[in-house]
Amino acid sequence: MSDDRSLETPTLMVATFTSFMGPFMISAVNVALPAIQKEFSVSAVLLSWIATSYLLSTAVFLVPFGKLADIHGRKKTFALGLMVFVLSTFLTAFSISVWMLIILRIFQGMGTAMIVTTGMAILTSVFPLNKRGSAIGIYVAAVYIGLSVGPFVGGALTHHFGWRSIFIATVPFGLVSIYITLTYLKKEWVGEKGEKFDTIGSILYGCALLTLICGASLLPNKTAYFMMAVGVVGFIAFAKQEQRANSPVFELKLFRNNKLFAFSSLAALINYAATFAITFLLSLYLQFIKGMGPRSAGLILIAQPIVMASLSPLAGRWSDRIEPRIIASGGMAVTVLGLVQLITIGETTSIAYLIAILSMLGFGFALFSSPNMNAIMSSVEKKHYGIASGAVATMRLLGQMFSMATATVVFAIILGKLQITPSTYALFLKSFKTILFIFTLICTVGIFFSFSRGALRESSSISSKKG
Repeated sequence: MSDDRSLETPTLMVATFTSFMGPFMISAVNVALPAIQKEFSVSAVLLSWIATSYLLSTAVFLVPFGKLADIHGRKKTFALGLMVFVLSTFLTAFSISVWMLIILRIFQGMGTAMIVTTGMAILTSVFPLNKRGSAIGIYVAAVYIGLSVGPFVGGALTHHFGWRSIFIATVPFGLVSIYITLTYLKKEWVGEKGEKFDTIGSILYGCALLTLICGASLLPNKTAYFMMAVGVVGFIAFAKQEQRANSPVFELKLFRNNKLFAFSSLAALINYAATFAITFLLSLYLQFIKGMGPRSAGLILIAQPIVMASLSPLAGRWSDRIEPRIIASGGMAVTVLGLVQLITIGETTSIAYLIAILSMLGFGFALFSSPNMNAIMSSVEKKHYGIASGAVATMRLLGQMFSMATATVVFAIILGKLQITPSTYALFLKSFKTILFIFTLICTVGIFFSFSRGALRESSSISSKKG
């Protein structure tokens, strides 16, 4: 136990650095896409793959690397992931074609998957239950800080030094993380040493997820429905394989027998599905309806992640003393109220009122995220920390994709192929309100799963007695 206490500070430092890097990279690169398009003269579709390839790669490798980390060692996998991420990030700055850039982004996503699925598992292993929520709160705050500063720092770097400087600027964070990991994290964490890796299950999982997400990105094209159906069939085949496998890549019993884990994971998926596209929608609203430039719109939108980053550590600390389901469910309820208020905005809505709504949404998400993550990671045995970490990250990505797919389908139905111009502002606002109404319904259902998950302390007490 004393060894773990000596590891708390360096573990939290390296976890904070790495949780910042991924979101920063996503939001900063999105700002630089026009500059990349200008240099390589590529189509909008190919340009979108610079962002999509990273997210897809991360999603596909999360669960398999979580299992590999449980078998071979989480620190080893974490350090290797950092090296892959840093090397691919550095090389990306010297891309000579868009295809080289996309391939290196795939390797970036692979490194990120290794980091994300093990970083949270190591953090959970080191911090005891009475301190875990506070540590996870700081971890989550770093994610929001990365999302907040990414557009501004990325925009400034691109303006003054070119888009390649974003990748160069990220490398020092990775190098510091490698140094801390190899120098100060003297312990190794192995959950299921000696077990065989389920290669067939991993391939089925990767193919099913890839097909499902690619299909969702093509909505409302008819091909999208076929691909999504294939993805669903793939997941059914994956589930059957996991039931047969002696050492499954994913323990389905975590969802089948662990209500706390299952409902907390579903609550995470629902929360991201109901909130992720809000920034996208409001960016369009502010620039088209309010006539703002990208920089001014960004200044307004930063209100939400600032509140998230400020309050996440506090919410995590509360979840060390109060049942996470109570705090997280309250957060989802606040989010529902924020979504209801957002439905009412129109052409004459004041900016001050919009900032107040964004602050409310940030407050709700902060209350939900850290306690919910604490509940997920604390509801499983130590040997499953890698799998649990990978599962919750996958839920987050699936929720994000579902959120954007919902917005895409509604726009396609109401706006069709029409561009957003003054003559179609009414149709845009109709689409805007319809999407938010769907998000409100989804989030309201999420409150049920969040509150019905069961008590963490009772679950922890039972599992400790079994141990």
